[in-house]
Amino acid sequence: MRDIAPVLDRWLGEGGRRDGPPLALATVVATWGSGPRRPGARMTVDADSRITGSVSGGCVEANVVEAARQVVETGRPRLMKFAVSDELAWGAGLACGGSLSVFVEPAHRGALAAAREGMEARRPVAYAVVTEGERAGESVVAGGGAPSVRGFAPGSDEPGPPAPELASFVEAALAAGAPRSGESAAGPVFCDLVLPPPVVVVVGGVHIAQALVRLAETVGYRPVLCDPRPVFASPERFPGVELVAEWPEAAFARVGLDAGCAVAALTHDPKLDDPALRAALESPAFYVGALGSRKTHARRLARLREAGVAEEQLARLRAPIGLPIGARSPQQIALSVMAEIVAARNGALDRPPSG
Repeated sequence: MRDIAPVLDRWLGEGGRRDGPPLALATVVATWGSGPRRPGARMTVDADSRITGSVSGGCVEANVVEAARQVVETGRPRLMKFAVSDELAWGAGLACGGSLSVFVEPAHRGALAAAREGMEARRPVAYAVVTEGERAGESVVAGGGAPSVRGFAPGSDEPGPPAPELASFVEAALAAGAPRSGESAAGPVFCDLVLPPPVVVVVGGVHIAQALVRLAETVGYRPVLCDPRPVFASPERFPGVELVAEWPEAAFARVGLDAGCAVAALTHDPKLDDPALRAALESPAFYVGALGSRKTHARRLARLREAGVAEEQLARLRAPIGLPIGARSPQQIALSVMAEIVAARNGALDRPPSG
């Protein structure tokens, strides 16, 4: 859902018009074998065939666009099933063959606005839709606001009581923290879970930070720049980035460090980095890293130990920060940092913290 968030913002933001331009929403609901996109990948197509997002790439994408145009014209949803032979695999974007199912439906403002509420509030949102049968297109949204579970009939923007057989899908997805699909009394159901984007909290508005926040946005993270020095944390240096011009402890309290946050301390200044690291290491942040050479880090560890930071907390600290790619420029260093953060998030770090 985050892939198509910008177009949804435009589409939903037209003064709440009920007669706004139609839009088709295509969703990957199942895959078998090899496929570049997972269930939940989405694409929007408007009446002029303008697209946002992706469901596969290659010839499958073209077929989905054509089907989406028909869905926009007729208002009737459609489930598309593709089986790709090995000789066609590369052209279709399924590198080892395989198959996928894509559900194409007329997007309606009510359900998507409810989903967007939760995304904006950084709350998990579950979105379930019936993909086949007489009730195809009936949907339920949970977690986006009050009431907590809302049902939407096909083609209707007005929420109503959710069907119990669909409500159970969204409630189970939210409880498990994962998408799910299966059969229900309403027909086959696909339930996607849209989680808040992970956050990269960057301490220090230095040159590396300027490249890092851009990379973070590119790979789907929400960057936040913390620096009490206005000359460094300025909108001119960080256009469009959330800025918190406070000292680390106050800044982290404002941001709310949780298990979806990474912290990168980049200032080289113990007055900023040390209190930031103490607070970050006491938090559930999934990643904490600090810039500096090994000698600098050794002195940092001594200061943190003297300040009372426990060894088990120090063991979480990634320093020198970033994957060892031989980075030289600020942009390359930012790349190494972002790669290490992504690896930590995905459970793919292949080296222990140093120090």
